[in-house]
Amino acid sequence: MTTDLASRVYSHRWKIDPIVRSLIDTDFYKLLMAQSVFHNKPNVHVVFSLINRSKDVPLADLIDEGELRAQLDHIRTLKLSRGESTWLRGNMFYGKRSMFRPDFMEWFENLTLPPYHLERVGDQYELSFEGDWPAVMMWEVPALSILMELRSRAVLQSMAKFELQILYARAMTHLWQKVERLRAIGDVQIADFGTRRRHSFLWQDWCVQAVKEGLGDNFVGTSNCLIAKNRELEAIGTNAHELPMVYSALAEGDTALANAPYRVLEDWQREHDGNLRIILPDTYGTKGFLEHAPDWLTGWTGIRIDSGHPADAAEAAIAWWQQRGEDPREKRIIFSDGLDVDQIDTLFHRFNDRARISFGWGTLLTNDFRDLVPDNRLAPFSLVCKAISANGRPTVKLSDNPNKAMGPKDEIERYKRVFGVGDQVAQKVVV
Repeated sequence: MTTDLASRVYSHRWKIDPIVRSLIDTDFYKLLMAQSVFHNKPNVHVVFSLINRSKDVPLADLIDEGELRAQLDHIRTLKLSRGESTWLRGNMFYGKRSMFRPDFMEWFENLTLPPYHLERVGDQYELSFEGDWPAVMMWEVPALSILMELRSRAVLQSMAKFELQILYARAMTHLWQKVERLRAIGDVQIADFGTRRRHSFLWQDWCVQAVKEGLGDNFVGTSNCLIAKNRELEAIGTNAHELPMVYSALAEGDTALANAPYRVLEDWQREHDGNLRIILPDTYGTKGFLEHAPDWLTGWTGIRIDSGHPADAAEAAIAWWQQRGEDPREKRIIFSDGLDVDQIDTLFHRFNDRARISFGWGTLLTNDFRDLVPDNRLAPFSLVCKAISANGRPTVKLSDNPNKAMGPKDEIERYKRVFGVGDQVAQKVVV
């Protein structure tokens, strides 16, 4: 039986209704990356910071600072339960048992997330975390989940019970219409990638159940570990831009900088094989990454496309494999940048016969309340939490979309020079 979402929203009357109730209410890739960092770079000192790309969403005006602090403080009280630890230690992920090693699990079972720094600046919040990389990185997903859900609650709190019921009925209908369209496309593989910018945990859980029922075996899993555990689904995820951003910040000189993204993957392949060997090439530009990639990377399982024009990046990947003597039809391409049904449909029909195609469907799966309330106050917005420094050095991300670039201006120019990034086409960042 599913939760009555409207009644649950309407009935927030207790002192604190925790948004994040488990340390595994996070994305699977965070745990995989945390283990890699724990083994390879455990003592790197990092700073993570919240970045609201959508300046028209005044988070500090919408969200009470005391309520935000209470939610953040609650996360620092969380520990893995016995059942969660058993699931991580004993479950089979990507066909492999004991994916998480005993030394990492012992560390994770004893983890208390480090302190946070919160300050109001104008109509926004400055929220940051610092300390040893393996611990600090675990703040990213819960911090984003809290901010996104508190914003949802702020909008919903003025709505009456029946108004809420109609809102959720409309949102459910809207999602089911998407599911029906996906079902009509054909054998399209979909995973839930929507944890970080979801409307709420309960809504993400409902969406996952709905898509699973609607798509059957074509729904291949969820990035959310807690939902995967509770709903007996596959936990899906590999790695993210965080790894090359920090490795690059630590590099001494331009030559080491140019090689840093490949050093990340050398460390990664020592721990993982098969479908976990997925390249994320766009941190400093897909074109340059592929041109200079060592031959051993062509043997990896596939590529994830997360910025720029997705069709162009997929064509570049296919051409790269062909030039290196690989058959693209045996490789996987995962699309994951701001996807919705129209784009999934277009990309599937363009590439389905040319590679093994799958889609990480994120914010527009778990937070598509566009046009459902006046002034579009529940529309999703672009909020990220990124590593901004490592051992005192600034991090940089270029991506294939200059609107997603981050870092000090002089360092961005240096990285563009080192990685040979030429003119880029700016694209709107939806989520």
